[in-house]
Amino acid sequence: MLLVYGLLFTACVLTVIGEVMLKIGVSHVSERVGAFSLSPSVLFTTFTDWRVILGFALVFGGSLFWLGVISRVELSFAYPLLALNYVILLIPSRFLLNETITPARIVGACIIVAGVIVITWGQK
Repeated sequence: MLLVYGLLFTACVLTVIGEVMLKIGVSHVSERVGAFSLSPSVLFTTFTDWRVILGFALVFGGSLFWLGVISRVELSFAYPLLALNYVILLIPSRFLLNETITPARIVGACIIVAGVIVITWGQK
């Protein structure tokens, strides 16, 4: 199970970093062309931004580790553990994106951690 948890943690970290890069990239693009839309010029500008490309590559990398997880354990066990992404995401959201982390979000994160503990309790 240690391998599964290592794969899961790696999948979560890569996915979170990728999502942060997507947010940074799309915010940078939005400053130049406005909010994201399906306009060809906006699509081109968005999908040629290096931060967006890197974000997608990191999310894809996380998906590869996720495949390692779900090939080893039941999906009904593994999938709820992805909620840890929300907990991990609070850190870069606060320090890299300058987002406000409210007490309600902290309580929600604690509830998620409690749920993960319950799900993994007694798992071999």
